[in-house]
Amino acid sequence: MIIVHHLNNSRSQRILWLLEELEVPYQIKAYERTAEGLAPKELLAINPLGKSPVITDEDLTLAESGAIVEYLIGKYGNGKFQAPTSGPGYLDNLYYSHYAEGSLMPLLVQKIIFDMVPSKTPFLLRPIASMIFSNLTKMLLMPSFPKHFSMESIDKHLEKVQTGWFAGGEEPTSADFQMAFPLEAVVTVASEMATPAMVKYVERVQSRQVIHFLFHPFADLCLQIKFRPAYKRVR
Repeated sequence: MIIVHHLNNSRSQRILWLLEELEVPYQIKAYERTAEGLAPKELLAINPLGKSPVITDEDLTLAESGAIVEYLIGKYGNGKFQAPTSGPGYLDNLYYSHYAEGSLMPLLVQKIIFDMVPSKTPFLLRPIASMIFSNLTKMLLMPSFPKHFSMESIDKHLEKVQTGWFAGGEEPTSADFQMAFPLEAVVTVASEMATPAMVKYVERVQSRQVIHFLFHPFADLCLQIKFRPAYKRVR
């Protein structure tokens, strides 16, 4: 059975969504970060880098979301969720499968960290920390968001693909399993930057019945959310 090793404040939901779509039996094993925010020794025993998500499938241990998505589709897909092998759909799937983690997620994670740091600062220093990180956000991060979300990039592409999926087909592909996570994060914690096309896309993802059981979107990633999801489903 596949085991999904989930570290809180990491990105495992896309893997769970894919496994549900593929109807592959799996188990979730949850790990809590240390007080310093690092991976615990139990997860380090699975992956020396402390990366999550990580899956184990018999004698295979595999990290990195993109690699896991491609592996699962290749081994368990049975023809489902295959991207086109040529043409615009092939290139769109290739690009957005890598863009999600290569460009978009680092930007979102930086913003969440910059927003979080002041609240973790000693009380007397909090106003100073808040001012510093607010200015850093304005100078370093905010100029980049319009470049990603404007009509010239993600929004334009979502308007172009009539089926609503990134590769332009009738079902999601690896690009969607990668892109759904950051776009839902935008809609959840930075709604002022979400475009109507992004909101519609996230609603399309959430409407798929196989993910209705899943914990609240990004409850770990969106540190402002107070409740904790239950990682207990075993199929």
